[in-house]
Amino acid sequence: MNWAIIEFPGSNCGPDCVYVVEKVLKHKATLLWHTEKKIPSVDAIILPGGFSYGDYLRSGAIASLSNIMGAVKEAASIGVPIVGICNGFQILCESKLLPGALITNRCLRFICSPVYLRVETNESIFTSLFYSGEVIQIPIAHGQGCFYADPQTLQKMESEGQILLRYCDAKGNISHQSNPNGSLRNIAGIRNLKGNILGLMPHPERASENELGSVDGKKIFESVCRYIEVKEKNYCLVD
Repeated sequence: MNWAIIEFPGSNCGPDCVYVVEKVLKHKATLLWHTEKKIPSVDAIILPGGFSYGDYLRSGAIASLSNIMGAVKEAASIGVPIVGICNGFQILCESKLLPGALITNRCLRFICSPVYLRVETNESIFTSLFYSGEVIQIPIAHGQGCFYADPQTLQKMESEGQILLRYCDAKGNISHQSNPNGSLRNIAGIRNLKGNILGLMPHPERASENELGSVDGKKIFESVCRYIEVKEKNYCLVD
């Protein structure tokens, strides 16, 4: 597999994603700078975390206007799997590729800590290797990670199965206490209606090796790999 990793001025998690793709997954990583207008043929795209353009205006707002986002939108329209992590999630929302917005944490402080997440469904490109209701642990590191959407949008997201991950406690309970940033309905990760775009505030690349204390994040990348492998196999059978 070949993964494109998009970098913007202020991105700082690109190297971590490259490491996971190349050293952990044993795949190819292609780094692309934000000024590029085209994305070469790739199997999946990652928008990594960081502080694009210093988080001026709103996190991800300026990056959403970068040249390369036109190509990202084109890739999204043809079904290429896209993972937006932390600032990448913010950029996807600002680009209207995902609903809602990420606003300042409820505590008004930057938060950096491991959190528990409940996988709401395994019927997705990004969670197929989990089981529905599974509790996993992946770290967060953000100042503007509180997910917000209007009530109508939230209800549509619920009914369409767009919510993939919620903040929870170690037993999978969803509560105010288990919500680190105030996200509505404890939302930690969502997908688009088409199902090929994932945005999440936790950092799966920081939970992809045993030395880091968790390999739960690795399963998100591996789920994408499984989807691509099955897709290619089916294509070969039809062909």
